[in-house]
Amino acid sequence: MTIIENNAVVLFQGDSITDAERNRGVSIHLGNGYANIAASLFANQYPEKQVTFLNRGVSGDRATSLEARWAEDCLQLNPKPTWVSIYVGINDTAHTPPVNTEEFEASYRNLIQQAQEHLSAKFILIEPFVLPVNEIQQQWRVNLEAKIQVVRKLAGELKAPYVPLDGLFAAAAAQTGPEYWAPDGVHPSPAGAALIAKAWLQAVKA
Repeated sequence: MTIIENNAVVLFQGDSITDAERNRGVSIHLGNGYANIAASLFANQYPEKQVTFLNRGVSGDRATSLEARWAEDCLQLNPKPTWVSIYVGINDTAHTPPVNTEEFEASYRNLIQQAQEHLSAKFILIEPFVLPVNEIQQQWRVNLEAKIQVVRKLAGELKAPYVPLDGLFAAAAAQTGPEYWAPDGVHPSPAGAALIAKAWLQAVKA
C-alpha cells in the first residue's frame, strides 16, 4: 500500500524536467513530463484516496532559484502541500560557473526546513542525472556526483522516499545508448519521463 495518505496534497518542485511545459495559467496543470505521468497513474490506481497533485517546477531553476520563490510556490499554496517532491541539481552543475556543493546543500536544507516548519510536510527527494552525449557533459560528472551525494544524505537524514535516477538512467542507457532516454543528455524523452514516473511511484510504494 502506498505511503501517500488520503486527501494528500503532493507538490512537484524542480527545474525544466519537472516544469515540462506546464500551463502557468491553470493552477492544477501538471505539464507533459514525469509529474503528469506519475500523478495520472497514481490517481488511476488509488481513486478512493482523492489525492491532489500540483506542479510548480520552473525551467532553468537551481536550488537557489527554488529558495527565491519558495514562499509563493510552496509555503503559501492553497491547498497546503502535505508532501513536497524536490528534483533539482542539474542546472547547479551545468551553469557556468557551477554552484559549489556547500551552497547547493545549504539551499536544499533551507527548502526542507521551511516546508517542515510552515507545512509539517513530508518529502520525496529525486537525485539529478546526466547521460553525457558530448565531452562537456562528460566533464560535469564529478560536480554532479557531489550534488547527488548531498541529496542522498538529506534523504537519509529525513528517512524520505528516494528516487535514484542517475543509476537508473545509466542502467537503461547501457541497453540503448543515452539519446533514447535523454536526447540532449539532460531532458528526458517520453520514455525517459516514464522511467522517472515509474521510479517515483516505486519510491512511494504505489
